[in-house]
Amino acid sequence: MKLGFLGTGNITSDVISGICKSSLKFKEIIISPRNRIKANKLRKKFRKVYIAKNNQEVLNKSDWVFIGLLPKVAEKILPELNFKRNHTVISFVATLDFTTLKKIINNKKTLVRAIPMPPISLGLGPVVMYPPNKKVKNFFNKLGKSFEIKNEKQSNNFWAISGTMATFYETLKVLSDWLVKKKVNRTKSQEYITSLYFALAGLALENSRNSLKKFVADSQTPGGLNWQGVNYLRKSGYYKSLENSLNNLLKRLNKS
Repeated sequence: MKLGFLGTGNITSDVISGICKSSLKFKEIIISPRNRIKANKLRKKFRKVYIAKNNQEVLNKSDWVFIGLLPKVAEKILPELNFKRNHTVISFVATLDFTTLKKIINNKKTLVRAIPMPPISLGLGPVVMYPPNKKVKNFFNKLGKSFEIKNEKQSNNFWAISGTMATFYETLKVLSDWLVKKKVNRTKSQEYITSLYFALAGLALENSRNSLKKFVADSQTPGGLNWQGVNYLRKSGYYKSLENSLNNLLKRLNKS
């Protein structure tokens, strides 16, 4: 199987890194030359990566095609390309809905929308996909954990959640910076914060049958530090603002 990638941005680089480190069997990865610096970096790092002369060559030489373009770029480039009848097409474009994509690439192809996240480069994290497709599901299960969604409107809820990644890292940065202001070495503060939150998330994942509400309750005692911290943020509207942010992201996605 030959895998082609239109666009060589961050998420494409992460997916390719994950593929090349995984147990997946493939003959070649063909990437577009759009971002020459990142394309060359991938070619030097992985021997099965080939840089195509143009986007059409990516399609001509591939069995599966991954679309990792910015929305405006995708709308401009995709109609000019000729997809094969038997192509499996997987789109990472958040704001291009399934119906629009189908029309652009011609609806005779197998099309799946997917939401890979940066940890896929390490073989970690969820990959939400719509519509369900057994082959694509098995593929992403080698790179993380697939979550099949049967309704596109429902899948937009997961796209919205994916829009909180920078929010998460900003939270870690604020906590780390706070320690630095207290004269803690920056490397040590960042290692502590990231390892703490990695462990907390791992514990919740390992015990995912338990409600997160239980974790909230079990992690605090009345009058304790965690009790004080979470209640301060509740009263300040911190969590309500987070929910409002998600609603705004979803509103944008549903309009696309």
